[in-house]
Amino acid sequence: MLPELGFLSLLIVVALTFCLAFIPAYGLWRNKHAFAQLAYPLSILYAIFCTITLMALAYAFATNDFSLEYVAQHSNSNLPLFYKIAATWGGHEGSMLFWLFSLSLWTALFARYNRHNDQRLVISTLVLMGMISFCFAVFILFLSNPFNRLYPIPLEGRDLNPMLQDIGLIIHPPLLYLGYVGLAINFSLVIAALIYQKFNAAFARLCRPWVLASWAFLTIGIVLGSWWAYYELGWGGWWFWDPVENASLMPWLIATALLHSLIIYEKRGILLYWVVLLSIFAFSLSLLGTFIVRSGVLASVHAFSIDPQRGHALLTIFLLFTLCGLLLFALRIKELHSIARFELFSKESAFLFANILFSLATFIVFIGTFYPMIYHMLGWGTISVGTPYFNRLIVPLIFILMILMLFSPYLHWQKLPFSSIKKVTLYLFPAVVITSFQILVEQNFNFSLPSIWAFISLSLAWWLLLNTLCSSQWKNKKQWSMRLAHLGIAISIIGGTMSNYYAKEISVKMSPGDTQTLHNYQFTYLGFRNEIGPNYTAERTFFVISQQDSLIAEISAERRYYDVRTMNMSEVGIKWGWLSDLYIVMGNKISANEFAFRLHYKPYIRWLWFGGLLAMLGGFIAVWNARKPKLKGEK
Repeated sequence: MLPELGFLSLLIVVALTFCLAFIPAYGLWRNKHAFAQLAYPLSILYAIFCTITLMALAYAFATNDFSLEYVAQHSNSNLPLFYKIAATWGGHEGSMLFWLFSLSLWTALFARYNRHNDQRLVISTLVLMGMISFCFAVFILFLSNPFNRLYPIPLEGRDLNPMLQDIGLIIHPPLLYLGYVGLAINFSLVIAALIYQKFNAAFARLCRPWVLASWAFLTIGIVLGSWWAYYELGWGGWWFWDPVENASLMPWLIATALLHSLIIYEKRGILLYWVVLLSIFAFSLSLLGTFIVRSGVLASVHAFSIDPQRGHALLTIFLLFTLCGLLLFALRIKELHSIARFELFSKESAFLFANILFSLATFIVFIGTFYPMIYHMLGWGTISVGTPYFNRLIVPLIFILMILMLFSPYLHWQKLPFSSIKKVTLYLFPAVVITSFQILVEQNFNFSLPSIWAFISLSLAWWLLLNTLCSSQWKNKKQWSMRLAHLGIAISIIGGTMSNYYAKEISVKMSPGDTQTLHNYQFTYLGFRNEIGPNYTAERTFFVISQQDSLIAEISAERRYYDVRTMNMSEVGIKWGWLSDLYIVMGNKISANEFAFRLHYKPYIRWLWFGGLLAMLGGFIAVWNARKPKLKGEK
C-alpha cells in the first residue's frame, strides 16, 4: 500500500511543479497578485510531497518489499538496515528521486527566507525552479520510476553493490547532490535578474548565501568521496581523475570563481559578465555531472546506468537550460556592461586573475574528461587521458593560486599598498625551513624534477598556512570564513603533496610469522581466520605493526565474498595517524596460509581531508554571516 502512496505523491509532485512553473508566471505576466503569490505555498507543498515520495521508497527498502523492481535490484533481506536506507539513493532511480528531493528542499528554503524581498525577482526564481523541477519530475515518472512493480515477486533481492555497502554511501551522495542542486537557485536568480534587469549590490548579497551553501556542500561531498575511495576501493590513492570525480570538481571550481566574482560585484559593481556566465556554467556543469553518472556514457567506477534513452533525456535537459541561459545572456549583453578602472596590482586584478585560473582549470578538466569520448565518436580509435595530463597542467595553476591567496588579503581595492609585501614575505623563510625538515624526515631528498615540484608545492603551502594563521585579520570575525577556507586549502595541499610524492609501497607474499619492513615500520603477519557476515563470507588476516621493538598497532585486513552478487571485495586495514597512515591491502590466497599483500606508508594524508573540512566550515560560517540580505524592491 505504501508504494502506491509514494507513486501517488510522485504524481502530485509532477502536478505541483507544473503549477509552480506556470501559474505564478501567469500572475506576473498579467499583474495578478493572487496568482503570483501562489509560488510560496506551491513551493512548500512540492517539498512536502517530495519528502513523502522519498520516505515511501525508503520504507519499501526497510521492509524488503521486493515487489518493487528497484528494491529487488538493490537490496536483500540480509542487508543491514542502514545500508537498506542508503540503498534508497544507491541506484539510478533512487538517486534521481533524491535529486528531485534536493531541488524541492532548496526551492522551499528559498521561498521561506525571501518572502519580503523583491517579489518579481523572488517569484520568477521560484518559477524557474519549478520549470527545472518539472523536467526532472517528468523524467523520473516516465523513465526512472522507482515504484515500478515486478511480477512475479522474487523471494530475494539481488543485494546492493558491495562497493556501496559502506558508511560513505550513506552521507557522500546526499551531500554532493545538495551541492549540485543548490547551484540551481543561483542559476534561476541570475536568469530572473536578466529578465528584469535587476542587477545591483543587493542582488549580489541575495545570491551569495545560496552559492556559499552549495559550495560548502560540494566541498564536503568531494572530501568524503575522496576519503571513501581511499579506504574502500583498496588502491591506496585518494583521487584518480575518474570522469565522475571530475564531474564534481568542475562545478566546484566554477562555484569558487563565482563566489569571488560576487564579492567584487557587490563591492565595486564590476565583473557582472563573470557573475552571469559563471552562474550559468556552474549549474550546467552540475547537470552535466548528472548526465555522466546516470547515462553511463563515460566509463567510471561511479557510473551505474547504461541506458541510451535516459542519457538522451538528461542530455536534452542539460542543453535546454544551458542554451536558454546563454541565449538570454546574449540578448542582454549590452545592459551588463560596467565601466570601472583599477590598477594592475589591486584586489580587483587578483580576483579577476583567480577567475581566469579557475576557469582555465575547469577547461583543462573538461577536455581531459571528454576528449577520449569525442575521439572515439569520430572513429579515430580509443585513447585514454590519465593522471600525467592533469598533473602537468593543473599543478602549475595551483602554485599560482597559492601565490594569489598569499597576497590578495593584503591588497586594497583599486591599488596595492606596497608596505603589505613585507608582511607577506615575512613567513617565506620559515616555510622553506619547515619544508626542508619535512623532506629530511621522510628520507627522500633528491634533485629530480618531481622532488623539485614537491619542494615548491610544500614551501608555498606552508608559506600560505603560516601567513594565514598569523594574520591580524583574525581579529575581524567577518574574515574568519575566508581565513578558514584558505587555511584549509593550504593544509589540503600539504597533505596531498606529501601523500603523493613521499608515499611508499611494497607488494609481498607472507605466511604466518613473516615480517616485512617499510619505512622503519615492521609489519608482522600473525595468521587468518574465516568469518561469516550478514550477507558475505570473509577471510580476515591479522597483523601487528612495530617500530624499534615498540608495538604501534594491531590491525586486520580482509577479503569478502558476496554470494548474491558473486563479487569479491577487499577491506583494507589502516592504522590511522595525523602524520602518517599505515595501510594494508589483502590480495589473493597463494597457498593454505600464504597471501599476497600490498603494504603502504602514506605520510600526512589525513591533512588532506582535515583541510577540506576546514574549508567547508569556512563556507558555512560565510553562509551564516551572509544570511538575511536586505533587498529592497517591488512588493
